[in-house]
Amino acid sequence: MHQEEKELRQRGFCLIAGTDEAGRGPLAGPVVAAAVIFPEKYRNQTIKNSKELNPMERERLFVEIKNSAVSFSVGVVGWRQIDEMGILNASKLAMRQAVLKLDPAPDFILSDAVGLNIMGIPQKAVIKADETIFCVAAASILAKVHRDRLMLNYHKKYPKYGFDQHMGYATEVHLSAIKKHGACPIHRKSFSPFTD
Repeated sequence: MHQEEKELRQRGFCLIAGTDEAGRGPLAGPVVAAAVIFPEKYRNQTIKNSKELNPMERERLFVEIKNSAVSFSVGVVGWRQIDEMGILNASKLAMRQAVLKLDPAPDFILSDAVGLNIMGIPQKAVIKADETIFCVAAASILAKVHRDRLMLNYHKKYPKYGFDQHMGYATEVHLSAIKKHGACPIHRKSFSPFTD
């Protein structure tokens, strides 16, 4: 998982940021992105794509990543903006927010699948980067944990939707709750089933 960063360091880049998002698919809540820069020698065999980890592992690694990073940050784009600009543009915006908040700023950006076009910083978008690039996998963990925590807070406000169980994804429980109660304020009205 370190090959991409290794090749970039051989080309003279030092502050390599990985960025990824969580929450493109759900029917409710924000999309959250994270960005992270690690020291050159940092290694951790347990860091992998957030989807391959259980919640307890992600929480533990969330703390480990934050404590070990040169810099990390999070970007959040809410459901209203998602409805206005579409989920792809909202995801890119969240990733740009996260990258631009890094201090020190990166000299190269590795992203999962989408180009960010941040002026003055070279970038490479890699399909399934969260599965093959270490710093992007770490960013996927930060984004997922941050978003899950937000959704657990929304669950307290809107308990009848069961956000603590599905984090806003289109599960049977969630769809049944929508059918019974209608949309709540954090639902993405531009998503099916609200557009059907």
